Amino acid sequence: MKTLKYHFKSSKNFKIFIKKYIDYLKDSLNELDVSSLDLIRKELEIVKKKNKTIFVFGNGGAAATTITMANDLGFDIMKKSKSKKTFNIECLNSNQSVLTAIANDTGYENIFLNQLKIKFKKGDVAIILSASGNSINLIKAAQWINGKGKVIGLLGFDGGKLLKYCHKYILIKSLKSDYGPVEDIQLIINHIFAHWFQNKF
Repeated sequence: MKTLKYHFKSSKNFKIFIKKYIDYLKDSLNELDVSSLDLIRKELEIVKKKNKTIFVFGNGGAAATTITMANDLGFDIMKKSKSKKTFNIECLNSNQSVLTAIANDTGYENIFLNQLKIKFKKGDVAIILSASGNSINLIKAAQWINGKGKVIGLLGFDGGKLLKYCHKYILIKSLKSDYGPVEDIQLIINHIFAHWFQNKF
């Protein structure tokens, strides 16, 4: 990525900072593996056809995107398409009572794992959003899913330890520690899928 040679964080002028940040996003988006995105699209279509459930989750900024994703791939598609049958999708970040209870009783590393143990059925799919790919709560969830269903990763940096547990994944090119741009593009990927399926259901 040519943008990485003139990293936006080095800018002292705000207008130049904005330009470099936007250029960084452009370059990262241009390097998205379109074939990998298409494979994920096909996987989602299989999930819908088989009437399985998609579970989405992540930490920090990715957590906010997973909440949006549950709406965009669920109700929003139904609202904007002619079909009344959309994705059966659930965000594991949404229920604060459940999250805090699990974190308090069994540890933060189990906040997603314990929800999956209750809800995940054979053949279901998890979409995990992560920049570093090294969060223990995400890794434990992905390890448990393997053999029961599939894991799709929307990942940044080099994919981290989570990468090896993903059946399908997209790597968002970025420098390590650049969480913001990764999270920006995770949201864009969500909108790519949402707008595509609005016209296909």
